[in-house]
Amino acid sequence: MKPHQMDALREAFGAKLQENVSMANYTTARVGGSVPALISTHTVEDLADTALTLWRLSVPFIILGSGSNILVSDQGLDAVVVHNRAHNLRIDTKSDPPSIEAESGAILGTVARQSALRGLSGMEWAAPVPGTVGGAVYGNAGAHGSDMKASLKMAKILHKTEGKADWPVEKLAYTYRSSVLKREKIPAVILSATFSAVPSSREEAWERINTFQAHRKETQPPGASMGSMFKNPAGDYAGRLIEAAGLKGRRIGRAMISPIHANFIINLDGATAQDIFQLMKVAQETVKEQFGVELEPEIELIGEFNR
Repeated sequence: MKPHQMDALREAFGAKLQENVSMANYTTARVGGSVPALISTHTVEDLADTALTLWRLSVPFIILGSGSNILVSDQGLDAVVVHNRAHNLRIDTKSDPPSIEAESGAILGTVARQSALRGLSGMEWAAPVPGTVGGAVYGNAGAHGSDMKASLKMAKILHKTEGKADWPVEKLAYTYRSSVLKREKIPAVILSATFSAVPSSREEAWERINTFQAHRKETQPPGASMGSMFKNPAGDYAGRLIEAAGLKGRRIGRAMISPIHANFIINLDGATAQDIFQLMKVAQETVKEQFGVELEPEIELIGEFNR
């Protein structure tokens, strides 16, 4: 970051600006180098104002939610991180149909559980999914046979040049674990999302959540990770292919392909982002060599890596 940009940031944000922040403290994998500045936002209005100010100052930035599904390089990133903590949730059980509106910094699993407690069904699949609403909308998160494409009605988007607008789910042009925002790197910020819901009983909805959470606990490893590393190829599973390639338990440095689920790479406390990246490459190259399948990352790589 150039000195005049840092001066402009200090003037614009004052005490809200944190400088020289380690991303290892903000990512679920507990890895990542430093960024020159981090700004926490606690309301959608604050989030929007912060994005507009950074665009006006021509300062590059990324939006960070819970820090899952990303791998930040050990060299960090020459950009501002906007930590989105806007998490208000509004559930309307009286409207027809009922609606669930969540700010983009809300934890997706919390949205699912709070909806179930109010006797609404439709979001139970999301209860075990890590990450925030904004990240889920951006990446078309999914689990247990459903995803954001099936659940989302509308997202409120702040576009750099077009301002705020309500985007119906169709405009996000969802594909498997992707949206038009993700594919085309559109300069926009997700502010909130409205989800579909149908009346249910609290007991039925909660029973589904308990089933999904138990399945996650049985099949996915604990510990610091980014979540699923690779997208599932058509008609197959990335974890099955990596396991069949004999890579469960493979280690580089302090990073390890999980012995429990091969589509997870675990930080054994002390791993670097480069360790994880190299292990990803081993999985991709071995699966390609043995099965002719190219594994596509589900996570986003942020920053520069030694390839």
